[in-house]
Amino acid sequence: MSLITELEELIPNLEAELVRAFSLQELEQARVACLGRKGSLARIMARLPELAPAERPAVGQKANEVKTLLTELMERRKAALEALAEAERLSGFDASLPGRVPWQGSRHPTTLVIEEICNIFQSLGYEVVSGPEVEADYYNFEALNMPPEHPARDMQDTLYITERVLMRTHTSPVQVRAMKSRKPPLAVIVPGKVYRRDSDLTHTPMFHQIEGLLVGKEVSLAQLRGTLTIFLREVFGSETRVRFRPSFFPFTEPSAEADISCGICGGKGHTGKDACRVCKGTGWVEILGCGMVDPAVFEAVGYDPEEVTGFAFGLGVERVAMLKYGIGDLRMFFENDVRFLAQF
Repeated sequence: MSLITELEELIPNLEAELVRAFSLQELEQARVACLGRKGSLARIMARLPELAPAERPAVGQKANEVKTLLTELMERRKAALEALAEAERLSGFDASLPGRVPWQGSRHPTTLVIEEICNIFQSLGYEVVSGPEVEADYYNFEALNMPPEHPARDMQDTLYITERVLMRTHTSPVQVRAMKSRKPPLAVIVPGKVYRRDSDLTHTPMFHQIEGLLVGKEVSLAQLRGTLTIFLREVFGSETRVRFRPSFFPFTEPSAEADISCGICGGKGHTGKDACRVCKGTGWVEILGCGMVDPAVFEAVGYDPEEVTGFAFGLGVERVAMLKYGIGDLRMFFENDVRFLAQF
């Protein structure tokens, strides 16, 4: 039997195989058996060197024609099987049924607050930066003026991985990394998760913080006050009153706590005859900590405290969200209840 005859016989053989192929898997098996690297066509063509040189062109031409036809047969059978599978999938579909509105998700309130705060500071010229959540002790404490024996470390409830590696307790380490990687002036805003060994009705082991840092020449406490007043009124409304109280943070000096007038009682301290449960009758709600960057921090990152000054601030995102949206229970942020999330 000549090679041309053998090539021509591949066509009815494949047609018979395709009739018996009722799935794409069976179709692929038929393709490999006929057109694969070790298939029937390849075995026939491997005998081409046995022919006389004058006979080879005709066999090669026939082989190309047969291969083209075999490929077309495969494609037609594949299209037919795919159409059959699609028909089976649609067999139970009733086109007369009313349409279903696709599920519309909603962003988490902490996500909304983070985006809003970042947008406000970006409009003021700040750059959003991020850093690792598993942090070295140096960046989390030492470079922020908290050496190993510093009592402020006890306030952090730190989750240690090793003696010198920990889950960051605030986003301040990113400020250190930013200052070490670039020269002043710089203005950065740092959102992210932080971790502390604390869990009760008002605390969770993981929460979100946003911190900001501005460094340059002749940066003043007045600029800090003005920046944060603008920011807080953007978030809580233009009628919000803001006050600053002296405080202590190891990485800022002087330091302050910023309060806003209570949005529940309007700063009156009471709702009707009862004391306001949010501000506990004071008319004020603590919202963030801030201060001028301590010269020791500048020295740790290689800045000259005689040449530059700066301010820093930090706030808890969940606390802002609770005040902004009137959420009374911190645990609602983590329950994944779609009824709660759909409100935002």
